[in-house]
Amino acid sequence: MKRQWFWMVVWLLALGMGHSRAGIPPVAADGQVPSLAPLLQQVTPAVVNIAVLAGGTESENPMMRDPFFRRFFGAPEPARPQVSAGSGVIVDAKNGYVITNHHVIKNAREVLVTTKDRRQFQARVLGSDAGTDIALLQIDPQNLVALRFGDSDALSVGDYVLAIGNPFGIGQTVTSGIVSALGRFGINTEGYEDFIQTDASINPGNSGGALINLKGELIGINTAIIGSNMAQKVVAQLARFGEMRRGRFGATAQDVTPDIAQALGVTPYDGAVIVDIAKDAPAEKAGLRRNDIVTAMNGRPVRGSGDLRNQMGLVAVGDTVELRVLRDGKSMLLRVTIEPARATAATGRQTVPELSGARVGNLERGGRAEAVMVVEVDRGSPAWNHGLRPGDLIIGVNRRKVRDTNELLAQLRSVERPLVLNLLRGDFGITLVIRN
Repeated sequence: MKRQWFWMVVWLLALGMGHSRAGIPPVAADGQVPSLAPLLQQVTPAVVNIAVLAGGTESENPMMRDPFFRRFFGAPEPARPQVSAGSGVIVDAKNGYVITNHHVIKNAREVLVTTKDRRQFQARVLGSDAGTDIALLQIDPQNLVALRFGDSDALSVGDYVLAIGNPFGIGQTVTSGIVSALGRFGINTEGYEDFIQTDASINPGNSGGALINLKGELIGINTAIIGSNMAQKVVAQLARFGEMRRGRFGATAQDVTPDIAQALGVTPYDGAVIVDIAKDAPAEKAGLRRNDIVTAMNGRPVRGSGDLRNQMGLVAVGDTVELRVLRDGKSMLLRVTIEPARATAATGRQTVPELSGARVGNLERGGRAEAVMVVEVDRGSPAWNHGLRPGDLIIGVNRRKVRDTNELLAQLRSVERPLVLNLLRGDFGITLVIRN
């Protein structure tokens, strides 16, 4: 039967390890027949099943938890809990760290991790980031096997890769293929994306599983939403803070199109042209100017405005980055220190039933409301699990502008699910999709 190939996208991991170390040879034990079995025997124990119990929360009124009161007052029965399954990858055996996708554990009440040898562990969600679709879990570190990181920047189109998943906890799946394309954009509504395309078949429940090279190194996570190749920084912040704490750059950019290149008198090439700089922002303090073309950051090429956004979006507050900039045909280096996001204050504090767990207020300038600011978000609430964070500015609902809490509430109540929230988070505009 003709083999059917399916396209997949995988999140690009940041991996600082080189290739000097010897890999696992793809040959059988007898040394006669080429086989991937020896490699898989060593790496598959690091790929786990993740079962998630979500939904089914009780009424906030404790009396409504009593069946008598629920029947007497005619309260609806609680929604039945929903069970979903995905995959994950053990990346630190000593600490019991498991990477999976944010969308796999979203709205989770309980998370159960099952290893290849069918041991089960209750997992704790250390942190989750909707912007990169990465979540970090922790389990009891009992005789675990971890995958080592490879260098995803060293991938080339045509490289052989293997996709491994553990979708239902009853057995693993392994498929093979090649890297079909690199550096793709346009899928992630959250704003951080840079994915690999491969023709390795992906089975249901494999989100959060591993993409490995033929050295047995982890070079990607099977997903439909891609982050940058700075995954280790994401994991470090999730482990420390439980969230990504993105700082302020203070400049916006766009791709260098042929028309822009002609207007600036440069040859079309990859890069991001600066179109606006905020006053007293880190970008301005570093000497960045409008029409500067950023071609590299910390020695890594910048392919466009989306690439610059990805890289900047994962820089920790206080870190200094080095930008290579082309100005008037001359190349120069500028050093930018990322600052905390601007402190803003909102008037009022209002709960939003449609965004359970969040409280919002009006952001005013000159006595006029300009946007709705998220003042507080209860950790673990539906609003938190959907990716809403304190300090976010809600500027639109389903692409219709909102300027104050009254407009926000009116829009939330008039549109059908899914809700599409247009936000500003620091320097970056992002979109959150709320389906339930």
